[in-house]
Amino acid sequence: MNLRGKRVLVTGAGGFIGSHLTEQLVANGAEVSAFVRYNSKNNWGWLESSPVKKDVTVISGDIRDYDSVKDAVQGVQIIFHLAALIGIPYSYKSPLAYIKTNMEGTYNILQAAREGNIERVIQTSTSEVYGTARYVPIDEQHPLQPQSPYSASKIGADNLALSFHHAFNLPVVVARPFNTYGPRQSARAVIPTIISQILSGHRTITLGNLTPTRDLNFVLDTVKGFIKIAECDDNLGETINIGSGKEIAIGDLAKLIAGLLHTEIVVNQDQQRIRPGQSEVERLLCDHSKIKKFTDWQPQYSLEDGLLLTIEWIRANLQTFKPESYNV
Repeated sequence: MNLRGKRVLVTGAGGFIGSHLTEQLVANGAEVSAFVRYNSKNNWGWLESSPVKKDVTVISGDIRDYDSVKDAVQGVQIIFHLAALIGIPYSYKSPLAYIKTNMEGTYNILQAAREGNIERVIQTSTSEVYGTARYVPIDEQHPLQPQSPYSASKIGADNLALSFHHAFNLPVVVARPFNTYGPRQSARAVIPTIISQILSGHRTITLGNLTPTRDLNFVLDTVKGFIKIAECDDNLGETINIGSGKEIAIGDLAKLIAGLLHTEIVVNQDQQRIRPGQSEVERLLCDHSKIKKFTDWQPQYSLEDGLLLTIEWIRANLQTFKPESYNV
């Protein structure tokens, strides 16, 4: 399937990954509708400053509201469903919000798609659903382990999407990206946390657990993975990882970023930033053989190159960060 000329809906289009995906879809010739959360200021998130702002149809609504979702889906052929609550620490404070947004929101998309003439629904998952690796690299057959309310809500949403494929023949694919980073990511994530503290002049930076490893992927690689998965005609009903196949510990990541900034740092651990013991995901390392089986996707950005691009973006937007605060 070629997405050029296709009528595409992106939910969560004003967010970090969603805005980059929207821009790439426009560049690929798709007719894009961007679903963003309604607010009284009519703010479209990262699309406000996007070069494709005038090239997309922006729809304000609430993913938890079936009526607004159903209206947004009208006339659409392809849906990329990214709208979600994603902050893990906040899921400890408000689990129900994650159920309503991530599970009920996904239901609304699936049911609206079922009632429409939808050619493809790409459900956005997360590597967090795997929990701490029982074996590496982690393939799509790895057990799912709900180690946080966030991951539980995403496991539920993914399985709901697959159930609509099996029960109602809805053309669904679950795209499961590992840890994505890059320009526009909020300071609740570890890479912007490290960079913004160093750029603000801190030589002692504050983090949580330093030993977990993550498989880090530059946002443009993740976005191209989404598009390659959507264009494939042979993967309906499948779950497909998007990841680099490389891992790095958080402590080593902090040292790498400091080196790229030609700075020496000391890292302090803050107890409020450390997850409850059984909730911490200790290791994530992607097996990306399946996406390579179905597509020609390959990561284009090394970790160092992606970090340098992220550093430059944060440097230019440092005033929007609050490095002295813990962003839940």
